[in-house]
Amino acid sequence: MNIKEAKQQIQNAMTAYFTKTPYGGYVIPIEQQRPVFLMGPPGIGKTAVMEQIAAELNVGLISYSMTHHTRQSALGLPYITRKTYGDREYDVSEYTMSEIIASVYDLMEDSGLREGILFLDEINCVSETLAPSMLQFLQYKIFGRHRVPEGWIVVTAGNPPEYNNSVRDFDIVTWDRLKRIDVEPDFDAWKEYAYRRGTHAAVMTYLEIKKGDFYRVETTVDGKSFVTARGWSDLSDMIRLYETHGLPVDENLVGQYLQNRRIAKDFAVYYDLFNKYRSDYQVDKILSGKADPAIIARAQAARFDERLSLLGLLLDGVTDTLRQTCTAEDTAAMLMSVLKSVRLDMGRLGPAADIPALLTAQAVEKQEALQKGRRSSAMSREDQLTHESVIAALAALREQLDETRPGTSAEAFALLKADFDQRTKSLKKSAAAGGKQLTNLFAFCEAAFGDGQELLILVTELTISHICARFIGRYGCKEYFQRNRDLLFYERQLQLLEELKELDWDLDKPEDAEQ
Repeated sequence: MNIKEAKQQIQNAMTAYFTKTPYGGYVIPIEQQRPVFLMGPPGIGKTAVMEQIAAELNVGLISYSMTHHTRQSALGLPYITRKTYGDREYDVSEYTMSEIIASVYDLMEDSGLREGILFLDEINCVSETLAPSMLQFLQYKIFGRHRVPEGWIVVTAGNPPEYNNSVRDFDIVTWDRLKRIDVEPDFDAWKEYAYRRGTHAAVMTYLEIKKGDFYRVETTVDGKSFVTARGWSDLSDMIRLYETHGLPVDENLVGQYLQNRRIAKDFAVYYDLFNKYRSDYQVDKILSGKADPAIIARAQAARFDERLSLLGLLLDGVTDTLRQTCTAEDTAAMLMSVLKSVRLDMGRLGPAADIPALLTAQAVEKQEALQKGRRSSAMSREDQLTHESVIAALAALREQLDETRPGTSAEAFALLKADFDQRTKSLKKSAAAGGKQLTNLFAFCEAAFGDGQELLILVTELTISHICARFIGRYGCKEYFQRNRDLLFYERQLQLLEELKELDWDLDKPEDAEQ
């Protein structure tokens, strides 16, 4: 199965394992909860999937690569203690707590999360001295003398022997204690993840054209030659940073991430061509509705691979705008909750309420939540960005209050509300600009490509993209929905968007009216 299907299988297992009896115990005792074993080639996103699951389920995540552990660090160090058996005393060996088990307890104390995932990677590559202890762990969730806490699910991963010379074959007894999931690289499944993390458009369009280059492991006379999903993601991040600083993206850089000479060279050549298309097609003009007739004519005459690259550029441009709107919406939603809490505190404290102090307390609370979310991996990147944005906004509001020094708490809160009202106006303008870009995008594609398959690709990519689907679900796009129905995607889109909820930006709405 692909990594998306594997993710769903793990989430289903967690739902079952977290099920409790009416008396608070787990229906399936911890020793009967088979650890999940993800078997798949390196770099296909196994660790990234675990981070996504932890964030979506709001549970903790502890990750370890077992190749880095000795028997002592995994099981604990032995020490001598004296015990009495019957009427005689004996010196016996005890063990300190395993570093791995201790880290779970540390995270529980730091984050307050009582449930989570203990993810052990490369578990079939453990050292010879540690291997005999793994069977006990897989069956009883015990390292040394210490058990994995209840509420923590064990997920393991490993590579097939053809990818790693250190792999040890498990016997039937071991396999019979695992919930095995075989994972294969799949570009289409990875693409949804890539859109969510903002993977560079050059990477996305290149792989659309050459899907066979997405994942490749070969043995040559010069040794191993490989390209992985992890390599593409890391290369994408570096390209964006290089572009920000005006640094050249060349074959030397690409080859550091794509360790296959032919693919590295092909992508480096394509990246240069991609940038040429960016300049030649004047993407900003197209999205602003000012495309020159000559540009439309060129698109009409272009080969299919060039059209795909152009679509990638256009989607990247519009997605940046829509992402800014979604981020501003998330920030406004959290700020609204913060200001409502401040107003409740004002009602409790009366005229003596110290508004700057209340804002500082809220900022501290958000900062602590952000730190806990990062430590536990229970907060998505999007949520982290929202918390950072709100913390910065609260600091700016606090500074503004210090400068203006309003005479009463009511006057201070009026200043906060005015700032919030301005944010909602800016949000509406940003949403309108994003909607206009979508309209212009469809208008250009219809003028350049008519009813060709490029419209099918456009609607499909807008549907797959988390940001685009969310924006369209909230603010609409008549051209999209019309094409969606025409292309028989309407039912699929409704399913994707049914969980989106309308937000009410009325700060004066009573709390009980929101229930």
